[in-house]
Amino acid sequence: MEFHRILVPVIGAEADEEAIKLACRLAKQDKSEVYAVYIITMVRELPLDAEVESEIRKAEDMLNHIENLAEEQGCRIETDLLQARDAGPAIIDEAIEREVDLILMGAAYKRRFGEFSLGEVLPHVLKNAPCCVILYHQYAEFTSTKDDQ
Repeated sequence: MEFHRILVPVIGAEADEEAIKLACRLAKQDKSEVYAVYIITMVRELPLDAEVESEIRKAEDMLNHIENLAEEQGCRIETDLLQARDAGPAIIDEAIEREVDLILMGAAYKRRFGEFSLGEVLPHVLKNAPCCVILYHQYAEFTSTKDDQ
């Protein structure tokens, strides 16, 4: 498989770094373009274009970190900061707009009500993606609790 345009949504998790490294390896192999996007999800009480300084600063710091990480990997990357009501549809819209061949997402181990959970964004992307999706699952040492037995 060849990928010419790779989209990597990031949220600041450790899994994002590994996803970026993987995207860079794939990009160098196929001479692809890599795009990283950070999406600030806006609560309905605020206008979509409201500037939440703390969130913008956090997002810009993360995108700068991603750019440095990609540079260390010898990979050129384009980053973007978006604001949306829901991250899943925003990722799909970005993939369509940029005509990407691959969405590569990092995911950490999450639990909800004592069970493994992909959350809401990943299932939406997997269901609606206009291209291939690779999910990099961050390994986490699982320790059993009384609730898990």
